[in-house]
Amino acid sequence: MGNELTPSTKIAVFRSKEIRKTIHNNEWWFSVIDIVKALTDTERSRKYWNDLKKKLINEGYSEVSEKIGQLKLQAPDGKMRETDCANTETIFRIIQTIPSPKAEPFKLWLAKVGYERVQEIDDPELATKRTRALYKAKGYSDDWIEKRMRGIAIREELTDEWKKHGVEENKEYEILTAEISKAAFGLTPSQYKELKGLKRQNLRDHMTDLELIFSMLGEASTTQITKVEHPNGFEENREVSRRGGNVAGVARKKLEQETGKKVVSRENYLQKSHEVDRLLSTTSYQ
Repeated sequence: MGNELTPSTKIAVFRSKEIRKTIHNNEWWFSVIDIVKALTDTERSRKYWNDLKKKLINEGYSEVSEKIGQLKLQAPDGKMRETDCANTETIFRIIQTIPSPKAEPFKLWLAKVGYERVQEIDDPELATKRTRALYKAKGYSDDWIEKRMRGIAIREELTDEWKKHGVEENKEYEILTAEISKAAFGLTPSQYKELKGLKRQNLRDHMTDLELIFSMLGEASTTQITKVEHPNGFEENREVSRRGGNVAGVARKKLEQETGKKVVSRENYLQKSHEVDRLLSTTSYQ
């Protein structure tokens, strides 16, 4: 990375620890040694980071080191000094290598601070990046996140079509969504949440891969039928929603018939993922 004189150094605070950050390539970059100090409470954060960087290279993670940039940040003495910095994605990788009880809460904090909206930058992709980072910090896999993000895009396309075809009130959106869900899964969203033991949580954030896929199929099918038939008003869109959801319902039943396994599950995807991680972690340290 080339050197870049930044116009200002901003301060973010994690549990009373100050972490310097600056804008580089239209996103926040953070001081690595400040993060090391916040996670380890060491007074020799620079040496800790130098040793850790060597360790990463020796273990084959040279790409992490390659993504570190020396940017000029304001030092405690007020002078601008070159400092090892990294963007949020690279910092996530570094955190994984630092044994600290603060690692998990720090990841959640970083996801929020790292991708918060920067008023000086007009970049609509930042909101998407922030959403991805939040899911990553919560422990979701990259594959699941890709499906979830695609599902969000499909949902937005559907609601845009509803707006064009005379659906206006939020309550109507809820009813149409329930029609799709009932046809696709045999359950309304409220019934689905009850099955999974959810209260105020977002249902789709607790779906398995297959549940997400069939949700997308139901909504994408509804969108396509809407574009072809141009239903007008709530009742016509309600009928189209049933038919679109039924496309996913037929496919779901066929899969269940072929595999002998139900798609609809009480399982919380994230709980399963965390349980696997816990078992792997326990095994690796025995």
